Amino acid sequence: MPLGTLRPSPLVEQATEHLREQITGGHWPIGIKLPGENALAKTLGVGRSTIREALRALAGAGLVQARQGAGVFVIATEPAEDWPARLRRAAVTDVYEVRMMVEVQAARLAAARRTDADIAVLAAALDARRAAGRGDDATFVDADIALHAAVVAAAGNPVLTDLFAEFAPALRQGLIDLVDLLALRNDDPDHGDEAHAALVDAITRGDADRASAILETELQQTLAYLHRA
Repeated sequence: MPLGTLRPSPLVEQATEHLREQITGGHWPIGIKLPGENALAKTLGVGRSTIREALRALAGAGLVQARQGAGVFVIATEPAEDWPARLRRAAVTDVYEVRMMVEVQAARLAAARRTDADIAVLAAALDARRAAGRGDDATFVDADIALHAAVVAAAGNPVLTDLFAEFAPALRQGLIDLVDLLALRNDDPDHGDEAHAALVDAITRGDADRASAILETELQQTLAYLHRA
């Protein structure tokens, strides 16, 4: 697959794609050192800064690695799968196990760090979950996830908040299917209200042990349902 002179703009994207094709197509196998920036720039008809940005993008995709004083080497022929894609592909039970480990500790932090604003958000989220009991399964699951997101947000750690936001879409459909499959709301439209109310109360009171224990029990129960489904 010969390299060819590029068309004008967007040059970085074009350069990245051309170099990616050389790697994924097997022209540059794993372990090979890429031509230098000057040689690549001359071949593609672009500046060195464009090549530098393209190589940075390829490094971000896990295809190449710069080695100090040695050059840039191919380390993979397929781009690394990003985190959202991996979550979408993962089994819901696997995602739920990780969610449980993260969220139980988040509840503990929330009880220690919650502010008056957090308490108000938690109370509103609990009310919204109860109101969603009159809706369909998707509405109820969305309200449930929103309450759990409020618990994580009350922990005051933006990394935890972002991590939960990544988990939520991967969990949503699996939970909707679970509620429907096991008919969890047939006799109790507001399934789990007592546990969620106790969780909000424990966080509000600053009882970290109780908050984490309540949430662990509730999530363990859901995980058991998922394994049986």
